[in-house]
Amino acid sequence: MDYEAMARFAQTWGMLYFMAIFAVALIYVFWPSNGKRFEDAANAPFNEELD
Repeated sequence: MDYEAMARFAQTWGMLYFMAIFAVALIYVFWPSNGKRFEDAANAPFNEELD
């Protein structure tokens, strides 16, 4: 396997790998049951209670 074939292989599978990770991250962010957790995290600096 020469350099160009290996580079093409790495670019193709690397792109697919990162697209899959991005898709999983989007699904996690927009999953309906995670909304409360993210809203709590967004408002954390404004909470007056100290834990």
